[in-house]
Amino acid sequence: MKPVRLLIVDDHEVVRVGLRTLLGRFQSIEVVGEASTAAAAIAETKRLSPDVVLLDIRLPDGNGFDACRQIQEMATDTRVLILTSFADDDVVFQSIAAGADGYLLKEIDGEGLVKAIEKVAAGQSILDPAITRRVMSRVKNGVEPIGKTKLDPLSPQERKVLALVAEGKTNKEIGIDLGLSDKTIKNYLSNILDKLQLSRRSQAAAFFVQHSVR
Repeated sequence: MKPVRLLIVDDHEVVRVGLRTLLGRFQSIEVVGEASTAAAAIAETKRLSPDVVLLDIRLPDGNGFDACRQIQEMATDTRVLILTSFADDDVVFQSIAAGADGYLLKEIDGEGLVKAIEKVAAGQSILDPAITRRVMSRVKNGVEPIGKTKLDPLSPQERKVLALVAEGKTNKEIGIDLGLSDKTIKNYLSNILDKLQLSRRSQAAAFFVQHSVR
């Protein structure tokens, strides 16, 4: 397997050096560049065409949301993984709405970060386990809004599939949990995206998190 070509974007030099040093221990990751501003992130993405951009939200010349949008519009083959210290749900939703393929907190350990980068590069979507656990525990404990929600168009089975997507599970893992084939899960996910008028798996996961609890 070819290593994942990674661009690191963070306004703190110490963080960039630390990430480069940490990720340099893993053969599956190749750090091809760094950037400290949104403008530099966009320019370096255009120049280097990385597989994944590891992007912080807070940048000196703007925010990661705008940079993410421009990167996704400019480089359709490049995936964006947010790595930040902000655990606020609204920030998560803004990131996903901007086209991010994943959202992680900086508390994550090195091995977990590498696995997340690899998964995002492979086309999967990632939400930080701490955020997902907090929301999913509330859903499972029955803390749900009263009355109609934006999840109403989904069938009970589609909701089960979407809940497992929000937990970060792959189609294969969801199929095993529900006793269904990968193809069936793929069809369910296609229907879910169509009903919710979304285009990305990560958007669907964030949508579920946002509208399952208040």
